[in-house]
Parts: sequence; C-alpha cells; structure tokens
Amino acid sequence: MKRRTLHDGSVGSFGLEEAQLPSGKRVTLEILRHPGAAAVVPFMDDERILLLHQYRHAPGGTIWEVPAGKLGPGEDPEACAARELEEETGYRAGRIEPTGVILTSPGFTDERIHLFCAYDLQPGTLQHEHAEHIEIHEVRFSEALDMIERGEIIDAKSIVALYHVARRRDSSR
Repeated sequence: MKRRTLHDGSVGSFGLEEAQLPSGKRVTLEILRHPGAAAVVPFMDDERILLLHQYRHAPGGTIWEVPAGKLGPGEDPEACAARELEEETGYRAGRIEPTGVILTSPGFTDERIHLFCAYDLQPGTLQHEHAEHIEIHEVRFSEALDMIERGEIIDAKSIVALYHVARRRDSSR
C-alpha cells in the first residue's frame, strides 16, 4: 500500500492511499488513520447513569454523549475507558465490562471504538481538558434510551453503547 500523508495531527494521520479493490481495480482513497478510542456507560446504581452534555464544534453545538476518548500510544482500551471516565465525570470505576467494538466511519477511517459499561463508581478526580466544555448529568437508564428515540441523543457511539448495555440487561433478566 502506497500512502502520501497530508497531515499528522492529534486526531490521527490523514492521507491519500493507493488501494487495490477485490476486483483488481486500483484506486486512490482519502483515509484518516486513527489510534482508536474507548467509550463507557457509567452506572451510578442499577437505574441511573451519567451522560455528558458536551460542546462539539464539528457538529455545531452541544450534544449528549457517554464518556469517551482517544487511546494513548500503546494504551489498553479498558484502561482508556477508565481514564476517560474519571477525567470527564470525576468518578472511578470499581468494575468495567466490555460490551463491543464499532467502526465509526469505515468509508474513510480505521477508527475503532471499544465500548464498555462501568459499575461501582467511587469519587475520583475530574480533569477536563482545556478545549472541553462538559456538563455532567445523572439520568435514569430508561430515560437515556427514550432520549435516543426522541432524537436528543444522536451521537453514534453513545447510541450503540447504550443499546449494547440495554441488550445485555434484557438478556440477563
């Protein structure tokens, strides 16, 4: 694979890549190589979770999300989920369970987000980054699912993370 990097940044490396399709045809694709990320649904108790109402410049405003962030170099996805949970909410998890992995936009990036749920939360250290504007809200899990249905939660990773947890909860009952 031949690649011409156009920009290396904090989100990843963007460039043009020559690829051969299964048909044998050769094409040039615009690809963002991403280190991956982790997202976590944090449970305060059996019925209440934490959601973030976070300003995001790219979509043009404040959106509802679960805590999430980019993997550091060599960082394990579960460790990333635990780190992001504490930095963004001020809580540490006593227990973290994996729920799945998603590809965010496979047409132009290799980004994989590892999904988790967190339990037995204890106070930790809140550490928002300088470019973050986050409000932390405690909501009933059932209300978060209703927020998806009403179109209030439109962030894909958050929707999938919440639905993965809902499915796990339904199958365990």
